[in-house]
Amino acid sequence: MSRSYRVSIEDITAPATFSHLPDALAALWEALRVLPLGWTQYEAYRFFFGPGVVERVTEFLDRDGELTLSFAMAGRSHLVQVQQA
Repeated sequence: MSRSYRVSIEDITAPATFSHLPDALAALWEALRVLPLGWTQYEAYRFFFGPGVVERVTEFLDRDGELTLSFAMAGRSHLVQVQQA
């Protein structure tokens, strides 16, 4: 059975669906890394999306069916989601 993955950044990007988790995570990181997150949030996301990200996210998806993170930008919180589609 083939899985697909949906990623989105609340109020920033529309949900996008990918056939392969590494592609979904790479697209999500590309969108996140250009946002004005500030140094601390940027570094936290860079660390999370760095080496081992596929294994990390797979653990969340296997356990919870989704991964939801958040960040603050311009005084507002935005959700970052990875889901099995």
